[in-house]
Amino acid sequence: MQGQAAKSGSTARVLGASLAGTAVEFYDFYIYATAAALVFGPLFFPADDPGVQLLLSFASLGVAFVARPLGAIAFGHFGDRIGRKSTLVASLLIMGLSTLAIAFLPTYADIGWLAPVVLCLLRFGQGFGLGGEWSGAALLAVENAPPGWRGRFGCVPQLGAPVGFLAANGLFLLLGLWLSADDFKAWGWRVPFALSVLLIAVGLWVRLRLTETPAFTEALKEAEPPKVPLAEVFRTHGAALLAGTFGVVACFATFYIATAFALGYGTTALGYPRAEFLQIQLGAILFMAGGIILAGWLSDVWNPGRVLMIGCVGVLVAGALMPVMLVAHAPASVFGWLSFALVVMGFVYGPLGAWLPSLFAPRVAYTGTAITFNVGGVIGGGLTPLIAQGLATSGGLGMVGAYLAGAGVLSLIALLALRRSA
Repeated sequence: MQGQAAKSGSTARVLGASLAGTAVEFYDFYIYATAAALVFGPLFFPADDPGVQLLLSFASLGVAFVARPLGAIAFGHFGDRIGRKSTLVASLLIMGLSTLAIAFLPTYADIGWLAPVVLCLLRFGQGFGLGGEWSGAALLAVENAPPGWRGRFGCVPQLGAPVGFLAANGLFLLLGLWLSADDFKAWGWRVPFALSVLLIAVGLWVRLRLTETPAFTEALKEAEPPKVPLAEVFRTHGAALLAGTFGVVACFATFYIATAFALGYGTTALGYPRAEFLQIQLGAILFMAGGIILAGWLSDVWNPGRVLMIGCVGVLVAGALMPVMLVAHAPASVFGWLSFALVVMGFVYGPLGAWLPSLFAPRVAYTGTAITFNVGGVIGGGLTPLIAQGLATSGGLGMVGAYLAGAGVLSLIALLALRRSA
């Protein structure tokens, strides 16, 4: 496996850089989601009703999804004009430093309403950085892939999701076991945010050793980079932008319902202890990793679009099973549903690293993949925990399952439409 990968460093270095960066970024993103489900409500959003506190906390989670398209435009512009490497370093720093600052943020009791305002600003910084992260990592992998290996190379950055989740929630679990509830609420939740500085250092060390990808280098030889990549991608790839955006909706909806919403709902409405539910999720996330790897391999055997469609059908099934299996006093049933939902998540997420870049010419691939992935993230995940919490409160889990199934249908329609127009 020499080929193209040898032109930009060893295969191991390229794949390690794509995985390490997304693992760091997703760790940062997940610790916020976990803290939002567990402690941010009472600390930063005072209200008499715990359900309202959780709703406000989940609303702050959605701030990043406002920032992500803006980050996608900014990082896509520079990624297509000056290169993948420098842009990936910048995205890592912006998100990482925003995460680190949250560790030292005073609460509402200390500085009043200024606390949630600053929290949301830092959350905006997280989202802005992530807006350029995934697309760059995916391009780094697939633009170095040998022929016939794009699916397997493209799924490597996707594995940053379960790796980051395991690190984030595993740390929260250990802190919950070691600390009293009062200590965890007072200062323990800050530890994962502070420790992100170590992960930032690792990610920077890996990425600064890279060179540019062969595809970007060849594109520069053929023509000058576009002056305004955003304008060119809208002018020449409109159908791909639309299909790609809605094609990723199921991925985000599935993930945020099976992680952030399920954690908040399971530890409040269903009455599971926090440590027990985190353990269930940590076990289930391994099935997501397995699903990503299998989906990456199948993407090379068949094609990424077909695997994504299979995943969308799985999302429909997960939505139907949700009110039956996500119930109180039945941890095995909860584990079964989460495991199935996250395997399905692997099938609607793993192939994206190969599928989205294939929709765009290399000269605008950073901008195209960044916009589709992040705008789709806004639609599929930006308000999903908040909406799901509201649906569960007013109509029960059946409504949440229907919402999840609807996201699967939306992505399936986009995939079928693109296939017919090809």
